[in-house]
Amino acid sequence: MVSENQLKDIIEQVINEMGTKGDSKKECNNNLQCDLTRDEELTDITKVDIKEQLLVENPENKEAYLKLKENSPARIGVGRTGSRYKTESLLRFRADHAVAMDAVFTYVSEEYLKEMGWLSIDTQCKDKDEYLTRPDLGRKFGEDAINKIKENCKHKPQVQIYISDGLSSTAIETNAKDTLAAIIQGLNVHGIDVGTPFFVKHGRVPAMDMVSEILEPEVTVVLIGERPGLATAESMSCYMAYKSKVGMPESRRTVISNIHKGGTPAVEAGAHISDIIKKMLEQKASGLDLKL
Repeated sequence: MVSENQLKDIIEQVINEMGTKGDSKKECNNNLQCDLTRDEELTDITKVDIKEQLLVENPENKEAYLKLKENSPARIGVGRTGSRYKTESLLRFRADHAVAMDAVFTYVSEEYLKEMGWLSIDTQCKDKDEYLTRPDLGRKFGEDAINKIKENCKHKPQVQIYISDGLSSTAIETNAKDTLAAIIQGLNVHGIDVGTPFFVKHGRVPAMDMVSEILEPEVTVVLIGERPGLATAESMSCYMAYKSKVGMPESRRTVISNIHKGGTPAVEAGAHISDIIKKMLEQKASGLDLKL
């Protein structure tokens, strides 16, 4: 059985490895409830670049190991104690999992929507639980939502862009502003008419087909949060379709995914998307029919 003093030593070692400042032994004074976990004494473990972190003790070839890690956010080179993860690796896993959960279950803030000036539209989902268990309701709008779109948005633009939380509010708050601005700037350069941007809460990708039928643009575009993983919770996708209709095959959609700082940066993605939209309008096609 681990004694109290041994347990204190283990706690001190873990916290020191995570970046504590000062002499924790003096602060403890033989009290397990000492103030070792004050925020100002701990680094945010999720801010450590996992690609630069090598937790294998005495690696045979450290340089080759780090070079391998540069090319992947996968959890390689984390070491082990017996058959188990080390404490720091386990804490990082749980921290990243918590970030992913927050991205799914946290809503895009009202302050952000107000700052962007986006009209907010609800699908038929009433909350996050229903959104996750009833994907069909995330593809549909009620009569009130349909009327709200008709009353506040431009009818029959060449391109209609809207934003949806999808499975990551974090992705939207991190990337949507710069991506949307770059898309609109590119379309303006091409002389392409853009409709009224708005926000859809609890939205699934096929909701864009209803938006298309309601506003009748030539091209419908949605910026939507991707399902988060342990590598990032900030990834956003852009789905585009030419004259989409409810029930159309998925092969008619064109998608740009992994829009985030570790994938395609927001501004670069927006410029690329505007060029693709231009080709859609020229070819009157999208998805597998579009020649890029």
